[in-house]
This record gives sequence, C-alpha cells and structure tokens, in this order.
Amino acid sequence: MELRIAPQMSVMEKLKILAEGAKYDVSCSSSGSSRQNDGKGIGNTVAAGLCHSFAADGRCISLLKILFTNECIYDCKYCVNRRSNDVPRASFTPDEVCELTMEFYRRNYIEGLFLSSGILYSPNYTMELICETVHRLRTIHRFQGYIHIKAIPGADPLLIQRAGYLADRMSVNLEMATAEGLRMVAPNKHRKNILAPMRQIQNGITENKNEITLYRHAPHFCEAGQSTQMVIGALPESDFQIMSVAETLYEKFSLKRVYYSAFVNVNEDKELPALAGGPPLLREHRLYQADWLLRFYDFKVEELLSADRPNFNMAIDPKADWAVRHLEQFPVEINRADYHTLLRIPGLGVKSARRIIAARRFGNLTFADLKKIGVVLKRALYFITCNGRMMYPTKLDEEYIVQNLVWQNQMGRGEKLPFLADGTSYRQMSLFEMPAFDNDNDKISQYKTLQTSVG
Repeated sequence: MELRIAPQMSVMEKLKILAEGAKYDVSCSSSGSSRQNDGKGIGNTVAAGLCHSFAADGRCISLLKILFTNECIYDCKYCVNRRSNDVPRASFTPDEVCELTMEFYRRNYIEGLFLSSGILYSPNYTMELICETVHRLRTIHRFQGYIHIKAIPGADPLLIQRAGYLADRMSVNLEMATAEGLRMVAPNKHRKNILAPMRQIQNGITENKNEITLYRHAPHFCEAGQSTQMVIGALPESDFQIMSVAETLYEKFSLKRVYYSAFVNVNEDKELPALAGGPPLLREHRLYQADWLLRFYDFKVEELLSADRPNFNMAIDPKADWAVRHLEQFPVEINRADYHTLLRIPGLGVKSARRIIAARRFGNLTFADLKKIGVVLKRALYFITCNGRMMYPTKLDEEYIVQNLVWQNQMGRGEKLPFLADGTSYRQMSLFEMPAFDNDNDKISQYKTLQTSVG
C-alpha cells in the first residue's frame, strides 16, 4: 500500500504525543511510572505509553499503549483528537511501531502491545495500516506476545477478518449507551457501523472454535475475545440505560469486558456538561461494581435498577443497595444456603462462597470460620446467621443498615467516599438505638437524600 505518512519528527517525539493521546481509551487498565535505574539494581521503567492489563490466569502484564495516529477525519465533541482541535499531530509508520514494540520488549518494559488509532484519511486506510503493522510484528519480527488492536468501524470486513487472525484481542468502542446520544456527540459515527464489526468478530470467534476442534493446527482468531468502551457522564443517560446496554452486549455479542470511562471535558465544548465536581469517578466505580455482579454473581439489570429508580445509590455499593431493598430474603443461614444465595450476600465473593460450600462438608461454620475464609463480616453481619444466630443483635432495618455501612465508609473502614452533594454526613448508631425523627416526613426526607445519585 502507498504510505502517506511524513517523517517530520523523531520516533520518541511521536511516542510522547501518541502515548498521551491513548490514555483516554480505557479498554485496558492504565497506569505509568517514570522510575529510573540507579545503577544498583535490575529493571527500568518509562512513563510514555506503559499500561497494565491482566491475563486470564490473573497475571498483571505490561503493555505498550499507543495510538497509531492522532490525526482524525471525525469531529466527535468529547474527543481530544477531534478534527477541529488545534493539538500537535503525529503518525507512526508500521516499522516505527514494530521498532518500539521490539525494543521495549527486549528491555523488559512490556509483554505486549495495545494499539488504537484515530482515523487517518479513511477507515479502510487506517485499518490497513494497523493490519500491516501487526502482520510485520508477527511474521518479520516473530513477536508472539499479547496484541490488542482496535477494529475501525466502517472498515472493509476482510480487513477486520485479517486483523482477527493476527491479534489476541480486538475492541470496537461503542462510545455512548444510546444511538441518540451517539448522534449528538459524534455526528460522523453511526451505531450500525459500530455493531457490524462487533458481530463479525463474535461470529469469527465462534467459527474458529469449531475449526480448532476439527483441525488442531488451525490459526486462532481473536483468541482473547473482544471488548468495548462507553463514555459516562457526557450525556444525561441513566445507569439503567448504560447497564442494560452492557447486559445486552454480554448476552448477544459475547463480549469479554465492557469498560466505563468517566467523561473528562478536555475540549470545554459548550454542548457538553461542565461537571463542577470533575469527572464522575464514583459513578464509574459503581458501574464497574454492577458490571461485576452481572458477569460473576448471576444478577440481572432489572434486579439492580428500574425505570422508576434508574441510578445507583452513590453512598453504598450496588450489591449492598440491592440487599437492603430486599430484606425479606435475609438473614441467610450460612450453613444451609446454596451457592447462588451465598453470592447475593454483601461481603461474600465468588471465592469465599466456594470455600463455604467446601468447608461445610466437615461441620457447621462459625463467624470465626467465616473470617478465616475471607468473608468481610463488617458488611455481611447484617445479612447472615451462623447456626441460627446473628453475630450481634442487629436490627434488620433498611435505614439502620445503610447508615452503618455509610459510616464505615466515611471512617475509612471500607470504600473512601466523599460526603453527598448537599454535605449530608452520617454518624454511627449503636446496635440498640432507634433513629430520632420528629415525624415520618422527616424520616422519609432524610432517606431520600441518601438515595440521591450524585453521578
């Protein structure tokens, strides 16, 4: 193919620009460090372009995370690399990306590559460059490490297919939860163009699994699956809308991960919200917690949220919020509950639930046993019994439990959360104290304040 990239700057100058531009893509866990070797030890780090992701076996692996180019023909309102922005522009050549990847790998900086891109000239031209880059890494440089690349919406399906046989994982950014929202902030992008490569990648993975079953040496297609990203807070989309879309993607497109990126108003665009409290990081955190419940705890979105209650309670995590609204299902007897029921208890995770099931074969468990197993008793104690008894004589009351959970957070005994938007704080109540309210209206008013979403 004809290469139309002018080498107007050095590779390191390009790296500085294109690593910075890639940080807003959260389709892997990002971090960086600039610690230098002092000559007395082993190893080194560089800040530019390094991020972390996790392998299927739980290992944390370092990736070179860069854009191929920050040139773009689109003018998305939320994107720092949009066409109308006056920012330094740069583009790598395929050989430059290969050189960076191999040299970083030889120095033990990285174990793999995360390659995203703006749209240079056209989707097909950009996707062809990405394919050529990864092809050279695999064939000329014999690089067999992890590679994650972006599938460019609107590119030729043959290029998407070629990329799938070269990369370990691919992702297509959905950007916004709704098609209407996408039209508002990214008028050049269309929902059907985004979903088409997602469906193609899903079908390719399914067909490839069948091929490998029949032919042991068949090439692997996108073996690590696919992921996507949604920007959170740029539009008045509710948590219910966002999580409903995520659930659909998991069920109908077999995605491995949906990533949620708190909106950062890098462009100060008048059509985008000016968030007084900065990026909605707490809301992003709650969405990730809810996402975990969908993928590993057998929850459905309609259990966590509804059209009448479309946003999460920012004061407590989604699992605890579900539990206090379904107190009729509690307390649960630890020594008799099945695995599915154990998963729904705040303070219990997948590992601790499995350990409980295994340990019960040798006798009844006590609260001391649960602590050794890894149960977070400061959250679980309100919802469980051991041998018919609760850990303390705790009231099974929604408001009482919520106030205690919030107090634990604010006292540094759990998540460190800010006060609510109106400055409301909560004090610890004794186990036998009844909340003092002048009347029922005051009681309802205080609890509605607690339920207010600040995301």
